[in-house]
Amino acid sequence: MAGREDGNRRAGVRGADGSAWAEELLEHLRPGGRDVRRVVAWLADTVQGVVSLQDDAGRLLAGTRPPLDDQLVEAVAAGRIASAAWEDQGRHVRLVRVTYPNPAAAGVLAVARETPFDRRASDIVTHTLQVIELLLKADETTAAGLRLERATSDLRLAILQLLMVEDTVAARRVAAGLWPGLLDTDSACVHVVEGTAEERDRLAGECLDVTQERALVVLCPAVDEHVIVVTPGEADARELRALIGRRPRTFIGGSARHSLARTATAYGQAMSALAVAHFRPDKAAVYAERTHPERLIDPAALRGWTDRLLRPLDTLPHHTRAELLATTRLGLEFTAVSAAKVMGVSRNTVRARMERVEALLGTDFADLTARAVVHLALNIQIGLADTPADDGLSQATAVPLRDLLTGPAMRTWAQDLLAHLDKDTRDLRRTLRTWIAEGGNAERTAQTLGVHAQTVREHVRSAEPVLERRLLTGGSDLYEVVLAHLTLGDLSEPVLHGAKPGHPDSPVHG
Repeated sequence: MAGREDGNRRAGVRGADGSAWAEELLEHLRPGGRDVRRVVAWLADTVQGVVSLQDDAGRLLAGTRPPLDDQLVEAVAAGRIASAAWEDQGRHVRLVRVTYPNPAAAGVLAVARETPFDRRASDIVTHTLQVIELLLKADETTAAGLRLERATSDLRLAILQLLMVEDTVAARRVAAGLWPGLLDTDSACVHVVEGTAEERDRLAGECLDVTQERALVVLCPAVDEHVIVVTPGEADARELRALIGRRPRTFIGGSARHSLARTATAYGQAMSALAVAHFRPDKAAVYAERTHPERLIDPAALRGWTDRLLRPLDTLPHHTRAELLATTRLGLEFTAVSAAKVMGVSRNTVRARMERVEALLGTDFADLTARAVVHLALNIQIGLADTPADDGLSQATAVPLRDLLTGPAMRTWAQDLLAHLDKDTRDLRRTLRTWIAEGGNAERTAQTLGVHAQTVREHVRSAEPVLERRLLTGGSDLYEVVLAHLTLGDLSEPVLHGAKPGHPDSPVHG
């Protein structure tokens, strides 16, 4: 460490009196000891005095402030003089200007002791000043790097949030400035990587490294242990799975390939696969491309039913309608709190928008059957956007929901799905049916069945691996199971448009 222009010698050797203070001072530059406050405390102990470090606004940054001449402190901080020394009532005081990384700012190091400053003490103060300036510069460099990392992370999150609400045009526009070509694709998969909260930043960095920034890597705003990765290419997905294999307590779930507008759906699939990954020896799972109920129904009739169900929203301005639908999709897939974090709005905003949709549709989202039916309609709206409704069906003769759900293909699918529960002697099917009817409330279900609430939770949790679907966390998996119960008549149809199923005033059910 070089000395200042006053001719002081280098501090990389022992002091003039043979002491080891220089080596002790240099220890504070090692990675484990870089702390300005510790350096100031060391200086006070070494020169046997009182030491303080303050900024140009007079704020104490470290140490204990001795009595000082405010005018001299101001002059040193402003750079009108580089240093000052005086004796006052038996105290010997030195002020030295501390140069900050920002040229417009400065600080003042004050040292006061009862004995005069000999050469040893002067050397110690001089070289300690250099160490403090180096540490301040290192801190600023580190802080600047952290600010850049946070800004970049926030930008990635903003892109994901735009994708989640289906604004792919804006998402591409934001991404193009920093990551050209990142979203130059019509479709992608979503992966959710789970580690520990403490290791998540490092895990995200490794995800960036293995994908070489060809993928969108985002720190999940809802779950502290999760990293969300939108991967346009199959090679990147393989690299991610290979990364998980060599890390302990780390899991990955991946979605099927979807259009960018269906990123929220892909995210839900990745979460479902992640739950399965916890039971796999390789700690990885990809969402099974299983038969979904909407694929077993006539597309034109299904599209016509969807249009009629969502018709009350057609009276809204386009941007308001799009905002309500996007929020409701996420709000039905996740909790209001998680949806709010993913979208970057307050949970009250999410709830208010969903309540408005509830009012327009004349239903109650506390009813799991209503949630499942509306969720089906929202998926159909995207998946069958290019499928025209059957205009030959009048309002009076339109196919009602019960007829859409109870076709031969749907009944076979529902029977096959729920039959898996019959193999368990605990009557999981009865518990699950009652739990759904009670809105997913374990306490009310327990009262209805005359069992303990914990028993209900255990039964529902046991049904998850049997059905290969997440149930307790809600979302697409649960809604498919609800639709299976509706198809078999094990649950009552929900109230929509304010009319009961089968009521002549109901445009949804016929």
